[in-house]
Amino acid sequence: MSEKSIVNSILKYLNSLPQCRAEKTWGGGYGNAGKPDITGCLSGRRFELEVKVPGGKATPLQKVTLEQWKEAGAIVAVVHSVEEAKEILKEAEAKCEK
Repeated sequence: MSEKSIVNSILKYLNSLPQCRAEKTWGGGYGNAGKPDITGCLSGRRFELEVKVPGGKATPLQKVTLEQWKEAGAIVAVVHSVEEAKEILKEAEAKCEK
């Protein structure tokens, strides 16, 4: 499965959720290098997801960018599938409900 197809699957899932809006971001070319692949908001919480094929890892610049978003209060993660994205956001929502 390609990174593009994983991104599209995650976006389809996220945008089907109530109180969720997500979009693909562009990190190269005219965008900012290191920017996560998906940005969005779920029930008032911002999230930034870096998508990789299974076994893929974030670059050092991507890690720094994710850490900056985390320090600002966003939910951040490197994900390899829709299932991982679901789990990350489910865990974050559970923490917010406490």
